[in-house]
Amino acid sequence: MNLVEKIKQLKKEKNAVILAHYYQETEIQDIADYVGDSLGLSQKAAETDADMIVFAGVHFMAETAKILSPNKKVVLPDVNAGCSLADSCPPDEFKKFIEAHPDHTVITYVNCSAEIKAMTDIVCTSSNALKIVNSIAKDKPIIFAPDKNLGNYIIKESGREMLLWDGSCIVHEAFSIEKLLELHKEHPDSTIIAHPESEAHILQTATYIGSTAGMINYVKQYPEKKFIVATEAGILHKMAQEVPGTILIPAPAEADNTCACSECHFMKMNTLQKLYDCMLNESPQIEISKEIQERALVPITRMLELSV
Repeated sequence: MNLVEKIKQLKKEKNAVILAHYYQETEIQDIADYVGDSLGLSQKAAETDADMIVFAGVHFMAETAKILSPNKKVVLPDVNAGCSLADSCPPDEFKKFIEAHPDHTVITYVNCSAEIKAMTDIVCTSSNALKIVNSIAKDKPIIFAPDKNLGNYIIKESGREMLLWDGSCIVHEAFSIEKLLELHKEHPDSTIIAHPESEAHILQTATYIGSTAGMINYVKQYPEKKFIVATEAGILHKMAQEVPGTILIPAPAEADNTCACSECHFMKMNTLQKLYDCMLNESPQIEISKEIQERALVPITRMLELSV
């Protein structure tokens, strides 16, 4: 049997479900039971009757799945698949930051560690961040972490003042505004769409700003158009499946690399071989202390209740 067939066989034997983020390699997306954004995948995991959740994504995503499904086994193909944004918010430093501003409501973007979530009043995603912020009483000061770019975008959209943690995603900060504008000149009939983790000067060029799922849904509404897509290039695979024939162009990055686009090194650490190995050995497993799990579940539950 080839590797794909072996993975499919293991999935049946172990009653496993494979979840893949939009930024994963195409062969992993193609074998997954569900492809989506981090929170949507964790919700899918909680709904299934699978004994083992195989999360092809990065560490904080697998942690979120474990928080929502504490009694299920959660494995990650490569335990070193981290996240520059999550890593930009160390728990010890964030704890001091919160303690220095004790009167603030703490909102954290889901792209953070379980320890950070456990210090939070309410979690948000890029698609519901504006709604979450607007749900907080106007006289209540807010800490927003860890993404300063998403935070600045929400400040602009909501008109609320917020105290921002100085964190960011290196992938979404890698886009070159000069190259992007030049690319748009070459394709004047194209529409720029962007993820709100991108810097403000990139967002100013975009016709649509939204989450990964939001960007895909937007493109599906206008399949006759041509799009320049400012987020991690892995999303183009799913977009192309949803809108075959639509011209999709990755936004250019500052540095020269193999695809002249912005790719996440951590997301690409997962491979089919690692996926097979982690299913076979049921390792590396995601483990979270009961205390952290229970505390982190509270702000996630609050968000889900507000997002209905």
